[in-house]
Amino acid sequence: MSPTGPAASDFPVLPAQGQVTFLGAGPGDPGLLTLRAVEALASADVLVAEPDVLDVVRSHAREGVSTPELTLVDVSSTSAGVPVLRDAANLVMEAAKGGRRVVRAVAGDPGLDGDAGAEMLACAAAGVPFEVVPGIANAVGVPAYAGVPLRDAQGADVRFVDARTASDRCWSEVGASDATAVVSTTLDAVAAAAGELVSAGRKPDTPLTVTIAGTTTRQRTWTATLGTIAQTLKQAKVLPSPEGHRPVIAVVGERSSAAQRDQLAWFESKPLFGWRVLVPRTKEQAASLSDQLRSYGAVPHEVPTIAVEPPRTPQQMERAVKGLVTGRYEWIAFTSVNAVKAVREKFEEYGLDARAFAGIKVAAVGEQTAAALIDFGVKPDLVPSGEQSAAGLLEDWPPYDPVFDPIDRVFLPRADIATETLVAGLIELGWEVDDVTAYRTVRASPPPADTREAIKGGGFDAVLFTSSSTVRNLVGIAGKPHNVTVIACIGPATAKTAEEHGLRVDVLSPEPSVHKLAEALAAFGAQRRDAAKEAGDPVTRPSERRPGARRRRTTT
Repeated sequence: MSPTGPAASDFPVLPAQGQVTFLGAGPGDPGLLTLRAVEALASADVLVAEPDVLDVVRSHAREGVSTPELTLVDVSSTSAGVPVLRDAANLVMEAAKGGRRVVRAVAGDPGLDGDAGAEMLACAAAGVPFEVVPGIANAVGVPAYAGVPLRDAQGADVRFVDARTASDRCWSEVGASDATAVVSTTLDAVAAAAGELVSAGRKPDTPLTVTIAGTTTRQRTWTATLGTIAQTLKQAKVLPSPEGHRPVIAVVGERSSAAQRDQLAWFESKPLFGWRVLVPRTKEQAASLSDQLRSYGAVPHEVPTIAVEPPRTPQQMERAVKGLVTGRYEWIAFTSVNAVKAVREKFEEYGLDARAFAGIKVAAVGEQTAAALIDFGVKPDLVPSGEQSAAGLLEDWPPYDPVFDPIDRVFLPRADIATETLVAGLIELGWEVDDVTAYRTVRASPPPADTREAIKGGGFDAVLFTSSSTVRNLVGIAGKPHNVTVIACIGPATAKTAEEHGLRVDVLSPEPSVHKLAEALAAFGAQRRDAAKEAGDPVTRPSERRPGARRRRTTT
């Protein structure tokens, strides 16, 4: 007998068995996914979800994850307007029995929204192991985003009602109580649900809020009473509508009164709430700006107008990078994120890393360029103290001093279309400059036809121009933005180019920074919202304005 114990071959071989994670995707805002949900998505082999839920969770799934489509299995049922989806439970168990890790994502919470319980029972009956990752339920998340707290210091009861399955007894119990009622229903059935509560004993003047597309930037909330909600939706021209089947959350009770919501509606009162904002930048540079715009409630739409390509003759760049290692330069100056990216790619190509910058002074223009260097492991020695531009850099750049500077040469990797301001200024300060084309900027391909139509037809509320080239290229590939669209520019030069193309500039960034530009647009939106409220007018987006409306310029 072996002293080390039984060999692995002594144990029976178990069949490969997968696992299912029933995951709550929340009401619609991807930011409401839990940390555990993100972990489960990252390790999934198969992701099963309805299309709207798939849009919420897909970005956290690993590349190559299988997303089988929930297709129609009974085509004849479509004639009755009730399409039957392919049985999700069969899809889930088929994949799990094949030894795969399956995530079954559902809207809201698996235990409170939908019928995930039936699918869990099917897994249990088939011996398929599963776990449940709770999500924020629609009936809880949507009121929170609508500014309607469900409880207060008095601790009133809260009743959750699904109007589609509620019995007469349910309506009677909720109607006879003074509890806050959270009703899940559809837009065209709200008035009927309100009627049920009134018939059961609730007073017609009981406050009520109705929220559609909750927690998303399409969210819209109406405040009324049980007796007036039908008229309110009719006056708002919401009903009748072919979208009447869309789900809504209605909250009935004193905590949903208009007076409270005016103070607590934090989400819909964001400065750019629901604005469609065009971000014409290179795809790599648009991400952080889009994230910032989302924090203001906007819906960013990224349209690449500039494509970055390697230089036609790479030999000059190769010699310069080798010169960094051999001590040819005293300084290297980066004026863009793309320049950092180009040098970093050359370093990786040669097996180099940030240690090759030892002994070399590094300058950077702009917070994003500096951040890209720090991400590379290089802390800039010089960043302009004032204006973040080539001119601002020159103001702080020291003149060449043969006593303190053993080398008089500067490496300047930049775009093929860059201006000569920095080169001329450095030469005037006594430095020799290797002005090297690190990358080329070329006009990107035109965006899809629907995007071009939205640009020219006023479908966007604002467009952010971060350089003169983005102005020229956007107009060149997609046409001139409509005159109702708010035009925001990063600086005077970009604004001048926009005006030369017949655009009226509404927002001018106080500093040449994309983040300051986004802040300035948010300030413009907040001023516009406040002015509308002060005048007693409804708050509308620029795309909802009449063409030719007067526009103001702000530099805040």
